Amino acid sequence: MITNDKGIVELKHFILREVCRLAWAGELTPEGTEEIVYKVSPGPKPQYRCCVYKEREIIRGRIRLAIGHSPEPNHPTKNVVAVIPAACDDCPIQEYSVSDICRFCLGKACLNACRFDAIGPGDTKMRIDSTKCKACGQCAKACPFQAIIHLARPCRKACPVDAIYYDEAGICKIDDEKCIHCGNCIHNCPFGAIGSKIYCVDVIRAIREGKRVVAMCAPATEGQFGKDISMAAMRAALKKLGFAEMVEVGLGGDMTAAYEAVEWIEAKKEGRKMTTSCCPAFISMLHHHFPQQYEENKSTTVSPMVAVSRYLKSQDPDCVTVFIGPCIAKKGETRNPTIVDSADYALTYGEIVAMLDSAGVALEPVEEDYQEASIFGKKFAGTGGVGSAVLEVMEELGEDTGDVKLLTCAGGDECKKALTLLKLGRLPEDFIEGMMCPGGCVGGPSKHQAENLVVRARTDLLAKADGRKILENLKRYPMDQFSMYRDGHMDPDGGPFANREA
Repeated sequence: MITNDKGIVELKHFILREVCRLAWAGELTPEGTEEIVYKVSPGPKPQYRCCVYKEREIIRGRIRLAIGHSPEPNHPTKNVVAVIPAACDDCPIQEYSVSDICRFCLGKACLNACRFDAIGPGDTKMRIDSTKCKACGQCAKACPFQAIIHLARPCRKACPVDAIYYDEAGICKIDDEKCIHCGNCIHNCPFGAIGSKIYCVDVIRAIREGKRVVAMCAPATEGQFGKDISMAAMRAALKKLGFAEMVEVGLGGDMTAAYEAVEWIEAKKEGRKMTTSCCPAFISMLHHHFPQQYEENKSTTVSPMVAVSRYLKSQDPDCVTVFIGPCIAKKGETRNPTIVDSADYALTYGEIVAMLDSAGVALEPVEEDYQEASIFGKKFAGTGGVGSAVLEVMEELGEDTGDVKLLTCAGGDECKKALTLLKLGRLPEDFIEGMMCPGGCVGGPSKHQAENLVVRARTDLLAKADGRKILENLKRYPMDQFSMYRDGHMDPDGGPFANREA
C-alpha cells in the first residue's frame, strides 16, 4: 500500500496483523485487543503523540476500525470511511492566516474586503479572528503583498466532492450524503486520523466456521506484487490461507463489457449519451452530485465485482464472496442496499497482506497458469480499458464503431468536469468512461506499490495472456442464471448472451 507516510502504513499494518492473529486463534477478546494497545504504546514515554494516554486512545480507535467497527463506540457511523477524533487535532484550525510578510499597510485592503468583521489590527500585523472567519478568502485576494496564506488541510484539499468539514473544535467530519468513498482523504491525512472499516475479522470468522469463502481478485492485482506474482500465484496463496477458490474479476469485466455494449448500441441509436458503471466512486459522484444524469445517463449494468459475485452465488447461494483490490469505494459498494448479491466483503491489498502475514502464508511464484478473463477484461484496471472492452464487444457483434466518440476520465477533477458538461448539454462525446483514480484502478488509493512499478510488472504479466475474444470467453459461463442489472431483474429470455453455444 502506498501513502504519503510510511510510518502510518507500518503502524496500521502491525495493528491489523495482530488483530488477525487473534482472530485466527479465536482469541479476539477485549483483553486480547488491549494487549495490542500496550504492544504499540508500552509507555511510560509516548512514541507518536504528546502522551501515552492519547496515543493509546488512538490505537483503540484503529483496532475498532480493524475489527470493522466505527472508531467511536458511542458515535457509530454507517459510512465505511470514518474519523478517529483523538488522532485529528494537530492540523491548524484556521484556514487563513496572516504571515510575517504583512506590512501593516495604511490601505488595509484586507480589512475592507472582509464582510464578517473577522480581520483587524494586531500588535505588529493584521490578525484574523477564527471565531468570525468564514474562510471565504476575500482578504487573501485583496492583500497587495499576498501576505495572507491559505492553509488548506490535506484531507479537505484531497476530497473531490467537498464532503469534508470541521466541527467547532476543528475535528474533521465527513458528510455522508456527499462522500463517495474514494479514499483520497484517508491517504492524504498526515496523522492517519481517517481510515476505513476493515472486514478481515469477518472473513476469518467465515473461514473458521467452515463456510465456502471465495476470493475475487481485481484486474489491478496483476503487477501489484511484482512480475513474478501472477493471478495463479495469488490463487495458490489464498487457498493456503483458507479460501475455497479464487476467481479473477477480469471475468466480470468481460461480462460487464458485453452488457454495456448492448446498452451503448441502443443509446447510440437513440442519440442518448451514457456513462460506464464499473467504478463505484464515479457512480456515487453521479448519484449524489448529478442525480438527473444518474437517472438518465448511467449504465444499468453491474460492476465486474458484482457480476462475479452473482455468478458465484448462482452456482452456490451459500458461498461468501470477498473482493480483493486497491479500492476503498468497493467497500461502500458491498454495503449498498440497492445492489443485490454484491460481494459480501471487500478487502484492500494491504489488508489481505496482513491476513497472509498473520497466518504465515507467503506470496510465491508458481508454475501453473490461470486465466479466466480475456485480455480486455484484464485491462479494465487501466484508463481506457473499460471503454476499449465495450467497443471490442460492439465490433464482435458486427457494429461499426468508427464514429463512436469516447471520453476517458481518470481522477476526480476530470470526472466532475465531464459530468458538468453532460449536465449542461455541452458534452461532445457519446460515452463517458469514468474512473475516480488517476491512471484507473492501478492507481487506486490502496495500491501495494508505486503506480509506475505496477504498470511495468503488469506489462510482463499481461503479455503472457492468450488472445481470446470476450464473447468467446463468455460461452463458458451460464449468463442466463443470474442478473447483470443493478436492480437484479432477470430478462424473460435470459438476456442477450444467454445460452451461447460453446
